[in-house]
Amino acid sequence: MRKLLPLFAALPLAACASTPDLPALPQSQQAFWDALQSHCGNAYRGELASSDARDKDWQSRAMIAHWAECSETRIAIAFHVEEAPSSSSEALGQTGGWDRSRTWLVTRTSDGLRLKHDHRHADGEEDAVTQYGGDTLSAGTARVQDFPVDAYSIALFEREGLDASLTNVWRMEVDPAGSGNARFAYQLTRRNDPTRLFRVEFDAQQPVAPPPAAWGW
Repeated sequence: MRKLLPLFAALPLAACASTPDLPALPQSQQAFWDALQSHCGNAYRGELASSDARDKDWQSRAMIAHWAECSETRIAIAFHVEEAPSSSSEALGQTGGWDRSRTWLVTRTSDGLRLKHDHRHADGEEDAVTQYGGDTLSAGTARVQDFPVDAYSIALFEREGLDASLTNVWRMEVDPAGSGNARFAYQLTRRNDPTRLFRVEFDAQQPVAPPPAAWGW
């Protein structure tokens, strides 16, 4: 398992205009990066904001996005999702546990920004489908960045028989911490399926207590 940086790692919470090893980002991407960095260390509650029937199992589940790691070149946002209670636990009046398998990794590269999905099992081992995502192809805006699926991910999806994911486009939207009605959103669409929409939104005005570490972190 790769070694991870400690939380904050004695680094500033605000991103620098450039890093020693990477060129400066376009102005809009730098503003987006700074906005993302402004939430470092915080956790926020969220919920499913889309209504695609394919995501019915996600409805009414509690969600938390936790900025678990920040450095000058990478931001790790753990995505915690409440598990649906089993029939036996429902009979006992118990709620489900939490799925802590997902972490979103946003990285600065020489060409822009990159989004990857780190998926782990409860024992910390990587899932067979992990480290997929894409790079920005345009400067985007200060609030919105799109990440079309990359070649590595296409090969991974083909290998795992996930043909529906071959045209994925992921999106992140973020407002700076402290701004009015601050929100954070993660979204999935597909270029070959205009009906596909998965979107979760988080209230980035009201931090909550950080959850336990994501699996493997």
